[in-house]
Amino acid sequence: MNLKQLGILIVAVVVIGGAALLLHNKQSGAWSTGSGEAGKKLLGDFPVNDVAHIAIKEGTNELNLVKKDDLWRVHERADYPANFQQISEFLLKARDLKIVQTEEIGPSQLGRMGLAQGQGSNAAVVVEFKDQNDKPIRTLLLGKKHMKKPTGAPSQVEGEDGVPDGRYVQVGQDSKTVDVISDPLENMEAKPDQWLNKDFFRVEKPKAIEVEMPVATNSWKLTRETEAGEWKLASAKKGEDLDSSKVSGVSSPFTSPSFNDVIAGAKAEPAGTNKPTVVDIQTFDGFDYNIKLGDKTNDDYLTTLTVTGQFSKARELGKDEKPEDRARLDKQFADAQQKLADKLKQEQGYEHWTYMVPSWVVDPLLKSRGELLAEKTNSTPEKVTGTNQVSAAVSAAKD
Repeated sequence: MNLKQLGILIVAVVVIGGAALLLHNKQSGAWSTGSGEAGKKLLGDFPVNDVAHIAIKEGTNELNLVKKDDLWRVHERADYPANFQQISEFLLKARDLKIVQTEEIGPSQLGRMGLAQGQGSNAAVVVEFKDQNDKPIRTLLLGKKHMKKPTGAPSQVEGEDGVPDGRYVQVGQDSKTVDVISDPLENMEAKPDQWLNKDFFRVEKPKAIEVEMPVATNSWKLTRETEAGEWKLASAKKGEDLDSSKVSGVSSPFTSPSFNDVIAGAKAEPAGTNKPTVVDIQTFDGFDYNIKLGDKTNDDYLTTLTVTGQFSKARELGKDEKPEDRARLDKQFADAQQKLADKLKQEQGYEHWTYMVPSWVVDPLLKSRGELLAEKTNSTPEKVTGTNQVSAAVSAAKD
């Protein structure tokens, strides 16, 4: 390579590097700041362990997450348990939020950043952190999301305005400055259903499944003798044969159920104007689940639950069990029984509310009695007419 080629190469590198730097500055220019606040923690020395109440106000909507008896609860859902992990992650995130940009702003300009007080489309989302005595610790106002401009033609992911890469915020309602953070905090909404603990009951090893329909002739009950045994239709009438392919869709109910929301207030009957469908499931472990399914609303069934349990008190000794194995086997039995007792206690805690359970959980179970039966084949013999009788006689004479 001669000197001329080397010079051209250096110039090309400088031009490309300058273009890249210009593009980078264009993309991230909104983050530039002349303030010394950049890099500081937004909430300062935030005592995260002192927070016992988080109030989120979004227009006319309000959400209160309150710690009671060392358990976070959703006040707007009759103190239903909240998602502890979600709350914990948010508090730690709030503690570590750092300022990217700060600027002074007049009250008249707050609206364009979504930080106006009160209600309306430009109003801020107000997040208040309080202690166990409901004394305010910090107040955080969330405004509009800061958008990263698209680099070229807008994609379906970015859209014309780009993608959110931060948010305009204020600390305290009397602040005269607006900060920008690098986290859009997109899930900070005053929607109680999004903060519920979605853990739920789980049916294991079903032994008998009974579905009592509002129309009695549609009701049915399936039983089996062992965990791997064949399901049988209880009180089967002549000609009622189960179709194994159809039974498979109802023989494992509520193995991994979920719910979308709970109804605030005291536990209520799930039915509206109609009689509920009652599902009773008994398991080989000794659990008995009584589940009432009411009206279907917006693709959800109103659902209530009652759970009881009857467990073995003593272990049956094995036929060839050795004395030296007895202590180990007794401990295994005791541990297993304790797990069943813990499961019962946890699931009985779900009895105090009415749930909105999605249809995909419930619909497979709501088959009528006739829908579980094998289709009858038409094997009726051909009716013998007078003409056929004559033909048959002629054929016999020829033979």
